[in-house]
Amino acid sequence: MLLPQPDLVLRPITGPEELDLFNSLPYVLNNEIGDDLAAGHRRPEWLWLALRADRVVARAGWWSRAHDRHPLLMDIFDLDAPDGGDAGDGVRLLERALPAVVPAGATPPQYARFLPPDWRDHPRSRRAVEDRMGALERVGARLFVERLRLEWRPGTPVAELSGRLSFRPVRDAGELIDLMTLVLDGTLDAHSRDDLTRMTPRQAAQEQYHNELARYASPRGWWQVATLPEGEPVGVVIPAHNGYNPIIAYLGVVPAHRGRGYIHDVLATGTGLLAAQNVPRIRAATDVGNVPMAAAFARAGYVTFERQIDMVWR
Repeated sequence: MLLPQPDLVLRPITGPEELDLFNSLPYVLNNEIGDDLAAGHRRPEWLWLALRADRVVARAGWWSRAHDRHPLLMDIFDLDAPDGGDAGDGVRLLERALPAVVPAGATPPQYARFLPPDWRDHPRSRRAVEDRMGALERVGARLFVERLRLEWRPGTPVAELSGRLSFRPVRDAGELIDLMTLVLDGTLDAHSRDDLTRMTPRQAAQEQYHNELARYASPRGWWQVATLPEGEPVGVVIPAHNGYNPIIAYLGVVPAHRGRGYIHDVLATGTGLLAAQNVPRIRAATDVGNVPMAAAFARAGYVTFERQIDMVWR
């Protein structure tokens, strides 16, 4: 005999005092949520719960840059069991929370989920991922790209430079935007390719510079341009700190100089600059489909510690 389920309650948390309740479903970001609330990256009204008899059966959460008016990213969505739980409760939560969090008429922000690198190899983890994705698809999202999350760890050798290139700091924003505009030609990055369906290469470069790179508080003296001996720019690397980890924020070689292995020197320079700061790790990411970039990171000693699924609404 099946017992009737308790009524489903859908609501945001009341404040930091309910973080333990929100974090009753496990996820790698749980230990950051309290600090994010204090720093203005999250708000109680962006952290939603689905409850049955005071038990969390689903949750959803959004993140922004500090003190933005609207969320930039949906980065939490969980069901109540490792194998997925009741996807219907998750759908009902999203149907209630999305209109409350996303401004009327706006497209919901991208959803991103960190996953074990071998998530497809284990039936329970695979089902959990597919159940979450299925719930999101029922409210209009679709798979956009899968990415590799990469990490360099202390003790890993930094590759020696070939000596073919020289390196100097980026002179100014204009020079960096010019180089980023060139790098977009032939890009394999899914987000960049999507940007190019809606804007010119220069507009896409300007948007990434102003909305991402210029916001990092780490020293701009770390940003390095690679040049040939006579001074012609070949590529650029942006080591940075995003407030959570040291990262390789941007890496590229201009089309005229691709295919010569220069990417290895450019990445080694960025990695070495951060390693010299005695950092506990260096993080980076690239699309699964960007095979050349993934190979460059692997050659530089970066390991895939997670994967990431990105879903979008249109």
